Amino acid sequence: MSPQAAQALLDRTPAKGWNAAMTGILMVLIGYLAGSLSTGIIVARLMGLGDPREDGSGNPGATNLLRLGGRSAAAATLLGDALKGVLPVLAGHALGLSNGLLALVGLAAFLGHLYPIFFGFRGGKGIATGLGVLVAWSWLMGVAVMLSWLAVAALMRMSSLAALVSFALAPLYALFITGSRSLAAAAAVMALLTTWRHRSNIRRIVRGEEPRIGRR
Repeated sequence: MSPQAAQALLDRTPAKGWNAAMTGILMVLIGYLAGSLSTGIIVARLMGLGDPREDGSGNPGATNLLRLGGRSAAAATLLGDALKGVLPVLAGHALGLSNGLLALVGLAAFLGHLYPIFFGFRGGKGIATGLGVLVAWSWLMGVAVMLSWLAVAALMRMSSLAALVSFALAPLYALFITGSRSLAAAAAVMALLTTWRHRSNIRRIVRGEEPRIGRR
């Protein structure tokens, strides 16, 4: 048997498949734990701003931190939340995980942000973390979602509506840009969860009461 054939046989052994599965499970767990590090709450505590879940809009995201602590608090929250989605998925890429496992890692990070184990499962709405996941899955898909957000925000002047529309389009972008059904399915789950987390915003949009960008 040639060395190439022997290596091919080893590559198909159950032990190698088991190791790959365990690596994938570990990365999914790391993704969830990373997502559970609620940047907004941590930044608010470090800056003596209290708990953003109890003040302002009640959401520990960058927009509420902007209200409570200014631009520096908002920028730190936005960057931290995005990195929670980017880094676990990039680590999965580096480890050679399949698209199916990368989808689970990204979805775990997103769920960690929404339902953080370290903060009583009370998290944010997931836009920055979700965008970080999408960018790490495919930078082109991330750009498409960001452009969609900018277009809707410019037209309708509502950040929440821009987030809802851009994330609703994410599964289509995932399917056409990456060709991966796994990534498209995970993006669809993220879109559904985003809609659920924005249900109060949706009610205000229907009533014509949702705040518009640039207006107090």
